[in-house]
Parts: sequence; structure tokens; C-alpha cells
Amino acid sequence: MMLIGNSCVAELFLSSVILWMTKFTLQNDLTQNINPDSLCIYRGYIVYVGYCAQNYSYLLQAIYRYIVVIHPTRVFWQSKRVQILLISLVWITAILYAFPLLFTGEIVYIPADQTCQMSLHLSAISVYNLCYSYIIPIQGIIFIYLKLVRYVKEMSKRAMPANLLSRAQRELRMVYRIMILISTLLALGIPYATFVLMGYFTQPPGHSFRIAYVFVCISLLIIMLILFNGTDPVRLSLMKQINRRPNTVIAGRT
Repeated sequence: MMLIGNSCVAELFLSSVILWMTKFTLQNDLTQNINPDSLCIYRGYIVYVGYCAQNYSYLLQAIYRYIVVIHPTRVFWQSKRVQILLISLVWITAILYAFPLLFTGEIVYIPADQTCQMSLHLSAISVYNLCYSYIIPIQGIIFIYLKLVRYVKEMSKRAMPANLLSRAQRELRMVYRIMILISTLLALGIPYATFVLMGYFTQPPGHSFRIAYVFVCISLLIIMLILFNGTDPVRLSLMKQINRRPNTVIAGRT
């Protein structure tokens, strides 16, 4: 529940920053201002932090499911303290990972898109960013999913207790949901990835970031809907909070 909640927080955090960035772009478009504000570079930095935290929150979920299935007796990894520690570690590493992007001047203001992002060109920092925030967590999730599929198939062939097999299949379904989320990110992230790869060899088309972020916003909306509808604890907790507020207001009036 805590790890799922962390993924929701990461999604909300990233969505809020992108909304903040979109607001700035719209204001500059309406006023025909092509100058950045003092927070533009830091806003771009926070976007990369949020994206990294999002991907590694899913990887953390997948690792947890893997440990629960493969090593069910190691309850130490299932404790709240350890989960809080791992969640904190994910956010700390996400914050630190983006420091090189910020302090090497790779995040710049792009007047055509009215936003601050890494410039689209081949460099050691851009390769580092691609590998750390994208390739490593995505490949890790895919690897864990394939390992779990193979393990559950082997369990079904052997004489295993029904409760262990049922639990393994349940955790596998959770990792499968994570794979659906990652597949959504990959599919709707194709325009952004295409422009990044184009930047390694040639000049991308104008307003490339505007086009890419349309698909990013759509993917974030779809992911939040999947998290809400496909995760019973999160949905029930949110509905309980919503239902509690009207009752509190009515009780106060009476």
C-alpha cells in the first residue's frame, strides 16, 4: 500500500510541475514575452526529478513483489520501516541524479517552446540522463516481470501449497499492471524519445517540446486513471476521504 501510494505521489508531483510549466508557457504566449523567469531553470530541474522518481517508484514496486514471491519468509523487507527507507532513498537519489543536469548548464531556456529543458544534442550528460532515468528502471521492471512469469510457471508445475501459488499469481498480476503503466509511458513517450534521438544527429523540428508534452500529459492522465481504477486500496482510501468530508460538514452544521 505504501509503495503504491508513493507511485501516486510521484505521479501527482510530476503532473503538478508540468502544469506549472504549462501555465508559464501559456502566460508568455499570451503576453508575447520570450524571456524566461527566474525559476525556469529550476522548474526544468524539478521535472527531471519527478520523472526519475516516477520510474523508480515502479521499479521499487516490482522489486518488492519479486521479494515477496521468491523470498516469502524474509518479512524484514516487508516492514513499514524498510519501505519508508526505500521510498526516501528513491526520492533522495532522484534529487541527486539531476544535479549534473542543473550545474553543467545542460538545462537551458528554449524560446520557441517557452520552456527550460535539456537541449537536444549528443553529450555525456544526455546519455547519462537517458540511461539513469529511463533505461535502467524500465529494463529492470521488464527483467523482474519475466523472472516472475518463469517462476510462477515452475511453481504451477510442482506440488506447491495452494496459498503460496495463489499469492505468487496475485503478485505477478500486480507486476503485470506495472508493465501496463510502463507500456503506456513507452507508447506515449515515443514523440519525446524521437525528438531526443533526432537531436543527437540533427536539428529537431520547431516546437518539438510542445508536441512531446501533449503526449506526456495524456500519458500521465491515463496512468492516474489506471492507478485509481486498478488499485483497490488507493481507490477505497480516497473514496473514504471524500465521503468523510460531507459527513464532517453536516455534523458541524447540526
